[in-house]
Amino acid sequence: MAKTIGAFFSLYLATLILLLSSGLFNTYLGLRLTALSVSEVWVGAMIAAYYLGLVLGARVGHRLIIGVGHIRAYAACAGMVTITVLLMILVDGLWVWLALRFVAGVAMVSLFIAIESWLNEQTENASRGTVFGFYMVASCLGTVLGQLVLGLFPALDAQPLVFVAICSVLSLIPVTLTRRLHPALQVPAPLALRYYVARVPLSLTVLFLAGMLTGAFYGLAPVYGLQHGMDNHQVGVFLAVSVAAGLVCQWPLGWLADHMSRVKLIRIGSLLLLCLGVPLWGWYDFPYPALVAFSGVLGIIQFTLYPMGAAFANDNVDPERRVGLSALLYMVYGLGACLGPLAAGALMRVWGPDVYFVFVSACAALLVVFIREQKVKGTHRSEDAPTQFVPMADTLQNSNVMAVLDPRVDPQRDISHDPVIDDPLAAPPDDQVSGSEPAPGAASGPGPDAGSAGSAGEQQHDRA
Repeated sequence: MAKTIGAFFSLYLATLILLLSSGLFNTYLGLRLTALSVSEVWVGAMIAAYYLGLVLGARVGHRLIIGVGHIRAYAACAGMVTITVLLMILVDGLWVWLALRFVAGVAMVSLFIAIESWLNEQTENASRGTVFGFYMVASCLGTVLGQLVLGLFPALDAQPLVFVAICSVLSLIPVTLTRRLHPALQVPAPLALRYYVARVPLSLTVLFLAGMLTGAFYGLAPVYGLQHGMDNHQVGVFLAVSVAAGLVCQWPLGWLADHMSRVKLIRIGSLLLLCLGVPLWGWYDFPYPALVAFSGVLGIIQFTLYPMGAAFANDNVDPERRVGLSALLYMVYGLGACLGPLAAGALMRVWGPDVYFVFVSACAALLVVFIREQKVKGTHRSEDAPTQFVPMADTLQNSNVMAVLDPRVDPQRDISHDPVIDDPLAAPPDDQVSGSEPAPGAASGPGPDAGSAGSAGEQQHDRA
């Protein structure tokens, strides 16, 4: 363990610093705009623009790394993030801020591509699970610390932005001074969209709605807290508890997923999310400790929807096409994260801050309605299912884009880059559903012994 941490310490440290600054900034932005009496629609638009940059900027980052190498690309993008933050101190125009947030998203995703592909290239299969496990811990720890550090800046002035800019520059030091060799570059795998839509529509529904919940959480939950009398530090704790609870509880939920149907587990979690959100619709004025408790429980459900949905999708797609699946899942999740804060912000603008949890309940209700075991016919279950559950960090905060853009496609093991000859859409309508209900003992995601094609949470299985 100590050897693994030491070998990649510079990359882990850079990841922690980046997520600390990103987590702090997203929360600060919502609080600052709310204090300036800016519409919740603008708050949602700011977080949506950032996530749109994360999704659309992925290919840009990959091409940049191909052109100039990992360290130069990382240095350029870290500089770009710093510039966007400092410009927000100098310029007050909301439209300018919107554009700057999009550019920051493009730059941030390029930073994560560099780090994740570096880890993937220089990790042996036997230690891949451990390496990416520590990467997930660094990512989530940085996100949680970012919420807590916000309490050090009681005034919503330019100081937090200066701190974020310092962190962006500081993350350059461990990367540029590392002695590790540059990783090799690979061509990303295109998407066979029709194939995946036909195979895993239920999983895509789960990930889209999970993205809406996550995007709305980072954009509008700070607004909700501020308008319910919390100060900056309390808002940071309110969000940090949710993120930390979601991370810690992935391990017991992974064990539970080994002993029951994952579709059933997703539906039960969605039903709990729906019921827990109802008391927060504005019926009662809960004290701050009660709101923090609610936040923790809701985070357990919200931040485990992505790994559960992704795991179910992986078990119902042919092993040799899981690289392309990872790309599609990330894009669908990112699209939901762009639309979620826009929708929640518009609703809060009209009906007030309590509508945030009405939005949460509505997303959960859609999951309860559409995600049913009766819709699982068992037609497309993969031959190597079930695969082993691996906890996954918040995909939109640390991106997990390595599988999307640097997938290490091995033609002998993965054919994601090849056209699908047998079009699944030609099958009878009854077959157009997600794959089989996993049997007892089924797990929830590719395992730590994964090959080099996947990401920390969805890696190509060695048995493929």
